[in-house]
Amino acid sequence: MKDFSTHEVWFITGSQHLYGEETLQQVATHAQTIAAYLDKSPIIPVNIVWKPTVKTPEEIYAVCQEANAAKNCIGIIAWMHTFSPAKMWINGLKILHKPLLHLHTQFNRDIPWSDIDMDFMNLNQSAHGDREFGFMVSRMRINRKVVVGYWQDTEVLDDIIVWVRAAAGWNDWQGAKFVRFGDNMRYVAVTDGDKVEAEYKFGYAVNTHGIGDLVRVIDAVSDKAIDDLVSEYQDSYTLAKSLTRGSEQHQSLREAAKIELGLRSFLKDGNFKGFSDTFEDLHGMVQLPGLAVQRLMADGYGFAGEGDWKTAALVRAMKTMATGLKGGNSFMEDYTYHFDPANSLVLGSHMLEICPSIANGKPSCEIHALGIGGKADPVRLVFNSGAGAAINASVVDMGNRFRLLVNEVEAVAPVNDLPKLPVARVLWKPYPDMKTGCAAWILAGGAHHTCYSQNLTAAHLQDFAEMAGIEFVLIGKNTNLYQFKNELRWSDVYYQLNKA
Repeated sequence: MKDFSTHEVWFITGSQHLYGEETLQQVATHAQTIAAYLDKSPIIPVNIVWKPTVKTPEEIYAVCQEANAAKNCIGIIAWMHTFSPAKMWINGLKILHKPLLHLHTQFNRDIPWSDIDMDFMNLNQSAHGDREFGFMVSRMRINRKVVVGYWQDTEVLDDIIVWVRAAAGWNDWQGAKFVRFGDNMRYVAVTDGDKVEAEYKFGYAVNTHGIGDLVRVIDAVSDKAIDDLVSEYQDSYTLAKSLTRGSEQHQSLREAAKIELGLRSFLKDGNFKGFSDTFEDLHGMVQLPGLAVQRLMADGYGFAGEGDWKTAALVRAMKTMATGLKGGNSFMEDYTYHFDPANSLVLGSHMLEICPSIANGKPSCEIHALGIGGKADPVRLVFNSGAGAAINASVVDMGNRFRLLVNEVEAVAPVNDLPKLPVARVLWKPYPDMKTGCAAWILAGGAHHTCYSQNLTAAHLQDFAEMAGIEFVLIGKNTNLYQFKNELRWSDVYYQLNKA
C-alpha cells in the first residue's frame, strides 16, 4: 500500500468577531500551535493542515466547499476555541461531504487558579463553544466522531489516529473500481447484494468482465516475464520440490506466474483496486488463481472469492486503513470448528486465497489437487498465522440497509500440526466465547466471508461505519445474547422509521 504522505486533515477553528481582533489573534495562535503539534506527531500518519479561523457563515461555507473539492483532504477536525454561533455553520455543514471529527479540547490543560479572570474566561471557553457547535451537528443528524480531552494526551491522540485511518479507508473507496470476473456463485445469497445502492452509499463501482477478457491478457504474457517472476517465487518462498525447475510440475508454477502477470496487467490497466472471481467460471484458464490472488492481496488489492464484491471492497478498505502498521489483513472464511469444551476454536481458511501478510514465518509454495472448479491443480502459498488480538469484519446487505458486523477474536498458535491440510490457515477464539460469538454472528446475518485483521480494531471499523452512514454491530468481550437480540430489533425499527 502507498503511505499517507499526501493525505491531509484540515484543522478548522470556529469563533466570531464579538471578542475583538486581539482575541482573534490569540485564537489563531493557539489553533496553529495545536495543529502544528498534531502534524509533527510521529504517530499521526497524515498531514494536519491549519486553516484560518472561520468567523462568519460565508467563511464557513467557503472552507467546507474548499475541503470538498480538495483531492488530498480526507477529513476535517473542527474546534470551537471561543464561541462560534452555530447558525453560522448550517450552510457549510449542509454541503460538507468529508468526514468530520469534533475535537472537544482547550488550549490550556489546567485552570490558572490564581490568575484566572474574565478575559481568560472569554478566550478559553471551548467548554461553552463546542456545545453550541455540537448541538447544530446533532440537530442536522450529521455523523461525526467526538474526541474529548487535552490535545496532548495520549488517549486523545489515539482516538484521532483511529479516526484518521478510517477516513483514509473511506477516502480510498471514493471513485474506486472493483471488477468481478464472472458472476456470483450460483444460488448463494449473502455474498451478493445491490451494487447500485453500494455505489450510491459507498462511492465505489462494481462491474463485471467476462473471464475471456482476462484470459486474453493472460495469454499475451511473455516467457521472459514469466521467467523473472518464477525466479522471484524461488527467492521469496520455500518452493516445493515438485515445482522447481526441471521437475514434473514446474510448468504449473509457470502457469501460476502467467496468471499473476495477466491479472496484474488487467487490474493496473483498468485502474481497479480489487476484484473477485468464482471457480464456476474459469473458461480458458488452466488453473484457479491461487498464488496470484495471494500476492495481489499482499500488495494491497482487495479480493474475495465466489463473486463476493462487498468483501473484496472491505478487504481493500481495511488494508488501506492499516497502511504502515505491523501485521496484515486478509480475505477469510470460518471454515470449520473445534468444539472441545475446554478449548473451542475456529479454523479460518479458504480454498486457496489467504493473504501472506498474516503469515507467521516464510510461506511454503506448493501445488495440490482442488476438488472443485474442474481445472488443473492450482499453486498456492501454505502457512500458519500468528497468535494475538484480531477482528473479523463483514458487510452484509440487509435489504433496507448495509450492516457492518465485527467480531473481536483472539488468534492462537496451532495446537497440532496439519500435515494434510494444504492451505493457509489461522486458529482463533471468538469473543465473548465460542457459543455466544457464533450465535450472535448468525443472528446478525453475518456472511461466511470476512476480512480478518491483525492490526485494526473494532474502533476503526466503528468510525468507518459512521462515515459511511451504515449500521455497525459489534460482537465483543461484553456481548450478551439477550441484549444483543434487543439491539438488533431496535436497529430494525430505527431503519424502518428512517427509510428516507
